[in-house]
Amino acid sequence: MNDKNGWLALLEENPGHSQWYIDRFRKLAEDGADLHGEARLVDAMVPRGARILDAGCGPGRVGGYLARAGHDVTGVDLDPDLVAAARTDHPGAHWLTGDLAELDLPAKGFDVLVCAGNVMTFLAPDTRRTVLDRFADHLRAAGRAVIGFGTERGYPPEEFLQDAEAAGLPPSLLLSTWDLQPYAEGSDFLVAVLTKA
Repeated sequence: MNDKNGWLALLEENPGHSQWYIDRFRKLAEDGADLHGEARLVDAMVPRGARILDAGCGPGRVGGYLARAGHDVTGVDLDPDLVAAARTDHPGAHWLTGDLAELDLPAKGFDVLVCAGNVMTFLAPDTRRTVLDRFADHLRAAGRAVIGFGTERGYPPEEFLQDAEAAGLPPSLLLSTWDLQPYAEGSDFLVAVLTKA
């Protein structure tokens, strides 16, 4: 039997969790919070008009910013409520409901893939490697994946990096924050820039 996806487990415990999450980020945006550090990093990595895949897009915070900056953005998330919010709040991108473990978009060859918001730690553990394989399959040659998550959330960085290497996504840069602080052993967050081999 497959391990459980952490987001789906949260929704089983609290069916209102998706709406709480949507409302939380809408309120933060209303209050003027800076919610775009992840997107600014990705934007700096590619030329205008790049094809970007927002994997585990949630309500569209990262992909929406990147679409407004002039990129061709596709976002995918397992939660249809989050995808509906992304469509409402960020109409400039293409938003899809889907499981990252089954990701098979007809148009591949993305310049960069971003996976923020601890998405990797919500995946069912037995699907993590499959998801990384799917990520690699959707990138163009030498395309990059930028993946960030808390290191104390059940997916040890060394295990993640081994899985990424096995998927053909070796690391080219490791950071401990989205604002370019270097990664060191014991950092409580990892932002990995992986380049398709």
